[in-house]
Amino acid sequence: MTGKVTVVGSANVDIVTRVARIPAPGETVTADSLEVYPGGKGLNQAVAARRAGADTQLVAAIGNDAHGKIIIDVVAGEQMNPTRLRREEGPTGTAFVTIDAAGENNIVIVPGANGTLRRLAEDERELIRASGVLVCQLEVPDSVVEDAVSTAWEAGTAVVLNPTPVRAVPAAILAAVDVLIVNEHEAEQLHASDLPVPCVITTLGADGVKLDIRGESSVRIDARKTISIDSTGAGDTFVGFFAAAIAAGADYETAARRASVAGSLSVEEQGAVPSIPTKQAVDDALRLERVENQ
Repeated sequence: MTGKVTVVGSANVDIVTRVARIPAPGETVTADSLEVYPGGKGLNQAVAARRAGADTQLVAAIGNDAHGKIIIDVVAGEQMNPTRLRREEGPTGTAFVTIDAAGENNIVIVPGANGTLRRLAEDERELIRASGVLVCQLEVPDSVVEDAVSTAWEAGTAVVLNPTPVRAVPAAILAAVDVLIVNEHEAEQLHASDLPVPCVITTLGADGVKLDIRGESSVRIDARKTISIDSTGAGDTFVGFFAAAIAAGADYETAARRASVAGSLSVEEQGAVPSIPTKQAVDDALRLERVENQ
């Protein structure tokens, strides 16, 4: 492993409203607040991998608008290369997020510039070849995901796929995946246990994480106790920290335990990118956990 992580995926601006409860179909409720945050699964996961300590780059597309400038500032602020972001005419991707009093959410995504990311350029493929881990999601067209994972497979770069928004994953993509990371709803919809993937990790919220490695017994990892304020981005935090850990040479179980703690810390803060913890915060939480378990 090189210790480097490349993320190919989406970059959005999240428009977040907070409500006492998420409305039922046809119902109108009044929001308590409205906030704008950087987000998108690709950006979130890249920031998480970077804060976890990995040398990380993001391949994504943004619009030529004010929201695109928000994304550029985040990428530059995390010491990633903002020139890797493609600038496209039209709007940056936007996610409309509704969060209830328990920290649960629902999300509607307008792809915007993300939909233009269809094939990789040669310099972007070279980034993947030089990385220990490639991370992809499904908020961008399948064609670019297939391009990325096939490049990784040929180079011997490990592939982590987070198949969200959930839909059937083409066989050509699955064939190159080393680790599939899903939540319990996605696992059920995709019949993840039946997929031809060496490792499936299922995040279970307050119930922890389930790790299924082909040919081995399932492993359950208990969740760290926490009070959830905002679960937006928790799964992305898990993915980014997991990718960084295996890029640094950790085994899957060790990486998943570390990622689980990172995800639990993220729900204690508001916003997807702002809530992603640092490597030091995760180290401190793990140290405290060891002391409490002695």
